[in-house]
Amino acid sequence: MPEPVPEERPLASRLRLAVVRLNRRLRAQRTDSAVSLTQLAAMSTLWKCGPLTPGELAAKEGVQPPSMTRVIAALEEAGLATRGPHPTDGRQAIVALTDAGRAFHDAQVSARELWLDKRLAELDAEERELLDRAAAIIDRMAGQ
Repeated sequence: MPEPVPEERPLASRLRLAVVRLNRRLRAQRTDSAVSLTQLAAMSTLWKCGPLTPGELAAKEGVQPPSMTRVIAALEEAGLATRGPHPTDGRQAIVALTDAGRAFHDAQVSARELWLDKRLAELDAEERELLDRAAAIIDRMAGQ
């Protein structure tokens, strides 16, 4: 049986493929590839949530603590994050972005949004309004 043309695929399949393709294109819009996507994801979580313990950061990123330890070490070495003492638990550390880390994160986000702004400008007002509504629905579906 031949594979269905895109319009014949179920909505879930079409939406999944569209989101994956868009994500891939957005990830390609990087100003500096010296930081891995995993490290950039950890930085984004720190930017959004503020300082966290390594365990909290690992849990939010869905990785094992030893993996996050390597990510944090690389970010520290690059001067993008710091690890300091926990204010109430001497056994814990707190990881935070440095000023350079926040600036690096912001530059990456700006590059991606600039690319997306250009693509959105190619659409008519009705299409942009539809995407605006779809973005709210997708956020709700994702539990944001």
